[in-house]
Amino acid sequence: MPSFQHHVDLTSYNTFGIHVAANQFCALNAVEDAIELFKAKDLNKDNVLIMGGGSNMLFTTPEYAGLVVLNKIEGIDIIHEDEDYVTVKVGSGENWHKLVLHAISNDWGGIENLSLIPGTVGAAPMQNIGAYGVEVREVIQSVEALHLESLTLEHFSNADCQFGYRDSYFKNSGKGKYFISSVTFRLTKRNHKLRTSYGAIQQLLTSASIDQPTIKDISDAVVAIRSSKLPDPKKIGNAGSFFKNPSIDHDQFEAIIKNHPLVPSYPGENGLIKTSAAWLIEQCGFKGMTRENIGVHKEQALVLVNYGNGKGSDVWNLALEIQDHVEKKFGIRLHPEVNIIR
Repeated sequence: MPSFQHHVDLTSYNTFGIHVAANQFCALNAVEDAIELFKAKDLNKDNVLIMGGGSNMLFTTPEYAGLVVLNKIEGIDIIHEDEDYVTVKVGSGENWHKLVLHAISNDWGGIENLSLIPGTVGAAPMQNIGAYGVEVREVIQSVEALHLESLTLEHFSNADCQFGYRDSYFKNSGKGKYFISSVTFRLTKRNHKLRTSYGAIQQLLTSASIDQPTIKDISDAVVAIRSSKLPDPKKIGNAGSFFKNPSIDHDQFEAIIKNHPLVPSYPGENGLIKTSAAWLIEQCGFKGMTRENIGVHKEQALVLVNYGNGKGSDVWNLALEIQDHVEKKFGIRLHPEVNIIR
């Protein structure tokens, strides 16, 4: 059984750097620890918060009244490989960027565009993380998860995960029912499918006179772009993109473009049109604004920040205000990508 601590400061465990205390706290180093924990008869499973890297959550109260469980299940194991592909099973508590670097050092392709995304491997399928033209669902073969009621390990195929844009089964009908213990990825060993057309990747490669890029070249370019646009959570508290890019139908898009001809647009799922949440927020005048200890980042309007000693409730109130202004101006309701912990 994992050992418990009381009144633990979680400031260093969440990338927003919000000062919050956990009433109870424990760490899991193996899936067996999770089974032992969740089979305890006196455990209130509805009052358990599982954390990985704390990179996609905002605490809005100064104390979390329940139990915070820190996932530290690690390991990167090859379970199959041939000339073209390698299949690796990765512990859900592994740092995501560490996995990307490990893949690049072995010349395994498929996740190089997802470099420098904060958080742990277990959050990758839950959020269906994505960046620079790639989503993690493209390389996930399966997910292993502990059902918290039956305490049995279940295996989810890629289709079972019901992936959508920053979405999955584990965020919807499976929310709160499972603890993801490992994720299995299928990565390329040769004939890598390189994605260079999104954002400024190709521009950086061209400026460096790289006409036949490797997966490391692409990763380096992504790291440079993210570092130039997104604040380092170790220096400025943030959770990356706070809102999802919204998808709208053609009629709504046509109505918006009449008054705002420069509105960005991209092909979305199910025939919808995706537009830029950052652009919408910037048009409402929020980019670079500050309010005491919090604000909107000066380089990226999609990133809400804690400049130090900011309250989670203040960040959330700012987010609500941004939602209201964008909806009033464009008729679009933005939805948080970040999990709000109350």
